[in-house]
Amino acid sequence: MRLDVVTIFPEYLEPLNVSLVGKARARGQLDVHVHDLREWTYDRHNTVDDTPYGGGPGMVMKTDPWGEALDAAMADGYEAGAHGPVMVVPTPSGRPFTQELAVELSERPWLIFTPARYEGIDRRVMDEYATRVPVYEVSIGDYVLAGGEAAVLVVTEAVARLLPGVLGNAESHRDDSFAPGDMANLLEGPVYTKPPEWRGRGIPDVLVSGHHGKIARWRRDEAFRRTARNRPDLIERCEASSFDKKDRELLSILGWQPSADGRFWRRPQAVEE
Repeated sequence: MRLDVVTIFPEYLEPLNVSLVGKARARGQLDVHVHDLREWTYDRHNTVDDTPYGGGPGMVMKTDPWGEALDAAMADGYEAGAHGPVMVVPTPSGRPFTQELAVELSERPWLIFTPARYEGIDRRVMDEYATRVPVYEVSIGDYVLAGGEAAVLVVTEAVARLLPGVLGNAESHRDDSFAPGDMANLLEGPVYTKPPEWRGRGIPDVLVSGHHGKIARWRRDEAFRRTARNRPDLIERCEASSFDKKDRELLSILGWQPSADGRFWRRPQAVEE
């Protein structure tokens, strides 16, 4: 996979040289190119922003530097043999970045990130490039950062770990929270390792029982308990038919019941048992 990032703070992307992402780069699984937007400015102050049309506070990033920078990044990628680019625009006004979207992006061969600053990028830039490549406007949460570089790091790490060969164990992400399949709308439950007792605290007996079926059921039950406690909205959006009999029995114990439309709702004053 090729990654291009256009930013006014190239040093912000240094974490891409460490951990799993750094190792993937060293092995040639991830080809990262960071471009300084100011290289495509021509005044002595290297200006990348201007006041917004219509008035109001803040500044807006200008079209010309972005257009020239993106054209150059694309030309470089095509010349190097890359193909199928998509533009990823981190913005709090974008669609939520989810595990499902991470999987979708991990199947793309080339991502071009446009982390903005100030009030964002002149809208015409996204409209222009949407006529050439798919444009994904994504939000990593319902909050506003000083810039999009942190979001680039989040998206890159979530995507890169899904690439073949990046994780030491290819099955490691199978039981992740939100993983496609059985965990699509669930949070992963608690995990334990040695020693078997720490500061008077043991581990659940089932985990040392050697009974794989019971262990799998315990893990799924704990996933439901954590999801019901921390993210009830995830259960509310599920169809009751997507859960097996034991899933539904546990949800009933936790205070949930199917509604007429085939989804779940939580009974008032339900208490987890």
